[in-house]
Amino acid sequence: MDELIRNLAVYALPVLLAITMHDAAQAHVARWFGDNTAHADGRTTFNPLAHIDPFGTIVIPVIMYLMTSFVFGYAKPLRINYGQMRHPKRDMAWVALSGPAANFIMALLWLLIAIFLHHFAVQEAFPNLVAKAGIETNLWLMAFNLLPIPSMDGGRVVFSLLPHKAAFHFARLEPYGFIILLLLILVHVLTYWLLFVESKAMSLLLLIVSPLNFLLN
Repeated sequence: MDELIRNLAVYALPVLLAITMHDAAQAHVARWFGDNTAHADGRTTFNPLAHIDPFGTIVIPVIMYLMTSFVFGYAKPLRINYGQMRHPKRDMAWVALSGPAANFIMALLWLLIAIFLHHFAVQEAFPNLVAKAGIETNLWLMAFNLLPIPSMDGGRVVFSLLPHKAAFHFARLEPYGFIILLLLILVHVLTYWLLFVESKAMSLLLLIVSPLNFLLN
């Protein structure tokens, strides 16, 4: 039981911050391009309380960890009205990409924390585990949301890049997005996608911090 509580405590802050930054970033970018819907809902704040969904942010992650040792969660639905943007089809891609980009930056910050913990020889397990969980959680959330299927951020990028007629047909798949996701899980494509994106993102992160590692070593 003590180990369970410790592990839940390790992931609590990384999951909360990852979800909050993802949604807040998209709300800010949507406002930048002319849509104030999310801002009016109070979602441009970085206060986690504005983004927490009691079931998706707390209950679901705890249940999934207890059942599978895997942590997953989500925030309140983020209302965005693309019709209010100056160039809806183009701007949609930037809004969609801003969430995964925020998670990439968060992963970088957690990696920097991990590097400094190592440099200053911090031996306590808890802060090192939290930093590791922060990297993993943000890279996972980034990779998951970049799935190129309707309703996901990656799907919105695909819609934005497709010609109008093809984009219209692609958008009609959105009601089946969850079914498509389940199929990807069943055939293990989702696992390969997550591992591929996470590994490439981690390689890029290590490249970014390599000058710091050189200076510290």
